[in-house]
Amino acid sequence: MKIVVFEVEPWERETFKNLERDHDIVYLEEPLTDETVNDFRDAEVISTFIYSEMNREVLQQFGQLKLVATRSTGFDHIDTDYCSEQDIAVSNVPTYGENTVAEHVFALLLTISHRMVEAVDRTRRGDFSPKGLSGFDLCGKTFGVIGTGHIGRHAMRIANGFDMDVIAYDVKPDKNLEADYKFEYVDFDDLLGRSDIISLHVPANKHTHHLISGEAFNKMKDGVVLINTARGEVVDVQALIRALAEGKVAAAGLDVLPEEPTIREEAELLRSVYTRSQNMETLLADHVLLRLRNVVITPHSAFNTKEAVQRILNTTRDNILRFTEGQPQNVVNAVPSRV
Repeated sequence: MKIVVFEVEPWERETFKNLERDHDIVYLEEPLTDETVNDFRDAEVISTFIYSEMNREVLQQFGQLKLVATRSTGFDHIDTDYCSEQDIAVSNVPTYGENTVAEHVFALLLTISHRMVEAVDRTRRGDFSPKGLSGFDLCGKTFGVIGTGHIGRHAMRIANGFDMDVIAYDVKPDKNLEADYKFEYVDFDDLLGRSDIISLHVPANKHTHHLISGEAFNKMKDGVVLINTARGEVVDVQALIRALAEGKVAAAGLDVLPEEPTIREEAELLRSVYTRSQNMETLLADHVLLRLRNVVITPHSAFNTKEAVQRILNTTRDNILRFTEGQPQNVVNAVPSRV
């Protein structure tokens, strides 16, 4: 099969070496775009990360495509409806870094609670005064988790280590988890009203779009801290800015933003002004958040440890191999099981 792996660094190629014996594999460091697709229209398998363009307009340019192997858990960046219509399988990496992302949650939270950015900047300037750097303890705070999947559970386990009171909400609560992870299931509004810190662990879909809205912020405690390592679209960033300005939200730690691929490339920002291909109000709100001192933003890097990336690569390679052997695994859309 003709396999094209996009957004792959040189060191990552080694994982796919055992596929080269039976298949024609091409590696590119660049993402898949409307421009880069031109040389690879005959690809039967493509593997991408989250910054590739996977809309209908791009996908329909592949005449022989059979499998899209995304190197991510989320697949909201792929037009799965089109893939199903064309009998193109889409496989993902169901789990790879539940501990990794949960650790990043607390990296963001501790950065906020101990004023780490300001403290480090100050000492680098030669100023060793602690004045104005008062933070807050995690011990005794109520940690609210929205979504009790693999990552949410690990976040709760870490919160227990800080002696926090843990509550959680999930659309499909599993009461058997409560004793093991030492938390209490509550309803959504109760979690919003009781939590000192809220951490989001839900996928992006039509049900979770702007789950954290202006209405949700109004139900929260004054001075709440919001952590989002899930997907940018889960939070209405314009409502978040208002909540930060009014003091409803004391601080936010964000690893994701709704328009992050566009922010990532300033050229894309300029292009969007003319094409209106992006939501400009949301894009501008993202840029405002980047400049607020009580907001800590990382570049969608919660997953990015050597161990987690290697697990992603291993599962993606196995997804491709199993598909070529006629035994597809981790397929997330409705298609016939075929090669």
